[in-house]
Amino acid sequence: MDIESVVENKSIQLLLKALHFGASDLHLLPTNDNYAIYFRKYGKLFPAGNIPFELGERMISYFKFLSSLDISEKRKPQSGSFQREFLKRLFAFRVSTLPSVFRRESLVIRLMLQNSRHPISSLCYYPKFSEKLIGLVSNKQGLLLFCGATGSGKTTSLYSLVHYCSKTLARHVISLEDPVESNQSHLLQIQVNERAGVTYAVGLKAILRHSPDVIMIGEIRDQETANIAVQAALTGHLVLSTVHAKDTVNCLFRLMDLGVSIEEMRQALLGIVAQCLIQVGNTEERKALFEILSDTYLEEAIAATIQGEEYVLPSFETLSHQMNRIEVNEKHVSTTF
Repeated sequence: MDIESVVENKSIQLLLKALHFGASDLHLLPTNDNYAIYFRKYGKLFPAGNIPFELGERMISYFKFLSSLDISEKRKPQSGSFQREFLKRLFAFRVSTLPSVFRRESLVIRLMLQNSRHPISSLCYYPKFSEKLIGLVSNKQGLLLFCGATGSGKTTSLYSLVHYCSKTLARHVISLEDPVESNQSHLLQIQVNERAGVTYAVGLKAILRHSPDVIMIGEIRDQETANIAVQAALTGHLVLSTVHAKDTVNCLFRLMDLGVSIEEMRQALLGIVAQCLIQVGNTEERKALFEILSDTYLEEAIAATIQGEEYVLPSFETLSHQMNRIEVNEKHVSTTF
């Protein structure tokens, strides 16, 4: 067997091993002596072995080839993706390379099952939150924003809600993402391509001419995108997106930083949702907790913002209070038996 076949087999075996482990990411990191392999699962890195430098470099080149990246370029960061079918299911692999101080490339691959669907009720720890979120997306227009830490499941929640809009509410849904996290057959998905001039702002303008009922934006990250998203929400569209913010109340200040006026927030916002994941009991399953700022709470928060005052959400609605309540309940259960 020639060296190319060996490298290809080793690379595919590594992907299969990561999938069987249930990893969300595969890391190939250079050290002083070799390449270290790690699998990321539930936000933690697990060691998965070591391989010699020569094999590691050849495997990185193979993954770059599959992702249509420049194999000869090792001094600059590169990113790309490829798809492959494993275990009779289609997966997308998002590849990112980065040069390190060891003068060798590091590699991270995000593993994503395509066309996967999770009802929002199956994602929530408390059923009342799924009912509340479904109620929010049942509106025909307005802006619903998600915030939370990286890996907290925001995109999964968005996909679940737009699937509900498409299938249950029979609405035309278009998404604009950078990159597309998971191919969904029920959505018209557009991928940001800045090299081709398709930025979030340009793509969103084009989408508005394509008769959408619901628009999902991967992230609001600049003033132009924020402005167009607000205008879309004000002119008869339901817009769902994510914003980098610490929590729901601070998301209001983040919107102000992005040039959204208080009056625009008051008219356009349906709600702001902060999300985190918790482990369910002693299982590996994780469920989502939500802090939802909407209706009266949202009106109060905006009013406090206008007056320059700090708004504090009632404690029973906050993520920290929910997590503490769950911990207390679990301790009570464990001491009962």
